Amino acid sequence: MSSAAIAADPRPEGSFRDVWLISIGHALTHWYPATFYLLLPLIGKELGLSYSQIGLVMTCQYIAGAVSNIPGGMLVDTVGKKGLLMALSLFWVGFPYLLMGFTHSYLMLLVCVSMVGIGNNLWHPTAIPTLAKSHPAKKGLVLSLHGMGGNAGDALAPLAIGALLATFTWRQIVVMNTVPGAIMALLILAYMGTLRFGRKSRKAEFADSDAQGIGEYARGFRALIKNRVLIMLAVSSAFRSMTQTTLLTFLPVFLAYEMGYSPLWVGGCMFALQAAGFAAAPIAGHLSDNMGRRRIVMTSMAMTAVVLGFMAFAGRSHAFVLFIAVLGFFLYAVRPVLQAWLLEATPKNMGGTSIGVLFGLQALGSSIGPVIGGSIADHFSLMSTFYFLAATIVIANLFIFLIPSQLPEVAPAGAA
Repeated sequence: MSSAAIAADPRPEGSFRDVWLISIGHALTHWYPATFYLLLPLIGKELGLSYSQIGLVMTCQYIAGAVSNIPGGMLVDTVGKKGLLMALSLFWVGFPYLLMGFTHSYLMLLVCVSMVGIGNNLWHPTAIPTLAKSHPAKKGLVLSLHGMGGNAGDALAPLAIGALLATFTWRQIVVMNTVPGAIMALLILAYMGTLRFGRKSRKAEFADSDAQGIGEYARGFRALIKNRVLIMLAVSSAFRSMTQTTLLTFLPVFLAYEMGYSPLWVGGCMFALQAAGFAAAPIAGHLSDNMGRRRIVMTSMAMTAVVLGFMAFAGRSHAFVLFIAVLGFFLYAVRPVLQAWLLEATPKNMGGTSIGVLFGLQALGSSIGPVIGGSIADHFSLMSTFYFLAATIVIANLFIFLIPSQLPEVAPAGAA
């Protein structure tokens, strides 16, 4: 995006209240899956699941997300009604976990996590382009704050659930867990309909300004699928998500099975991973606004590969645990930077679909990773999975390296 394009955007950059509210909603979309990662070892033991079956649980969730992301982006770009879509996403994520509390069937468990995959991935094509358009000169920072919300949900959930497991069963917890999502969905609906923003209500700002006809959308979509930056960023992000999801699936299993940690200590380790990502997101977002997206992305991915290698080498020692926080810092720093880069390289009226493509390929990578990681663990050892993760993040970085440097990366921070 050029500086002239930013200057021409008539939309004022006012209060950050929309950023904070949407970021809290984003925290809840991550709270639920983060809760499930901690409960998965308990569910696996109760149902007698192998490592491959545990991996398949997450694979089903992310396959559903991969299938639903692009249609979700199309819905956002053609219909609008962003407040309603974000509220619907929160409900759709929480409700399947409620159903899990009453099932003893592995097949039903797969159905429930597939429903989560559909609902969770409706959020991003709606929220991310909305925030980027409201704050065009601060995309990296705003999207990093949104990412911090996700990191906060990821970090606090295992810590809280690890403590609650001392008193409640996992089935009781998934039932109680539906309450905060329902409350937040109602708050988002109320905010979109009542708060004034410039001369238009927030409801109009989020619902009507981005609607477009089918013909106009079809022309934009044909141009979008030929966008080289979009494809390269999305494929790179797919491999990065493969690393992240496989790590989140098997790190709690490794800590519980191989190192003998209690649920509370497993939750504490997962908190350290996400808390480091929480701290890294605004730093990376701000630096990318000023230094360029490519430099931050490549540095973060390279350091992620290095730390994963050290973790595999450390084995079952206490050093393994120390590396977890360092890993979280670099692994999660890159997410908002990739999103900002993508939105700057694609048309504004196709923002929902662009994010849908990004998260669709991410979900595809996430669906493949856990089942491959589980198979490696079954045939070799659980530690071997961490070598696999180091390889996937290196591949992700190669796709960033292949994007020609003359293609647009970022507008100057002061252009507005």
